[in-house]
Amino acid sequence: MAYILAIAGSPSHPSRTYALLEYAKKILQQDSFQTDIISVRDLPAEDLVFGRYDSPALEQPKALLEKADGVIISTPIYKAAYTGVLKTFLDLLSQRALSGKVVLPIATGGTIAHLLAIEYALKPVLSELRARHLLGGVYAIDKQIQVQEDGSLQLDEEIDQRLKDALREFVQSVNLFQPVAKELAHTN
Repeated sequence: MAYILAIAGSPSHPSRTYALLEYAKKILQQDSFQTDIISVRDLPAEDLVFGRYDSPALEQPKALLEKADGVIISTPIYKAAYTGVLKTFLDLLSQRALSGKVVLPIATGGTIAHLLAIEYALKPVLSELRARHLLGGVYAIDKQIQVQEDGSLQLDEEIDQRLKDALREFVQSVNLFQPVAKELAHTN
């Protein structure tokens, strides 16, 4: 069974970005994928800000990332870029942290104006971490995501379909790539 790690890059909780990850997790579990979510905001701020690569608090997230076959990275977009808390976490990962993994970026923002932030801000950093199986991504504007008082999620029909389509591609890619990645890992 493939293992998926979802990384929430939102500095606040609850958030629309985190709610999308929880929704994606439910869909992935229906496809028999074991899926965990880590929230970067829950990591010690001092470790992130001061670049403590060897922090014991980062051992578990790094281990989960290493074992993952696929990674979903989600972030709200602020000032045309992903969050600083996500950046500080990504900076603490090894140079090859995303090597051999299928990666799906998901971003949320207040307006359509920041639609390309995934392409010009987030993807270059993910590529630097050796993400070579980087999918197109999903960008949703806030009004397409409504978190109800009971915590349930109400998505606009269009974003619901786009997210499900992206997750379907993600599942197919992980299923295709997982055996190849394991074979490469054994030969290196």
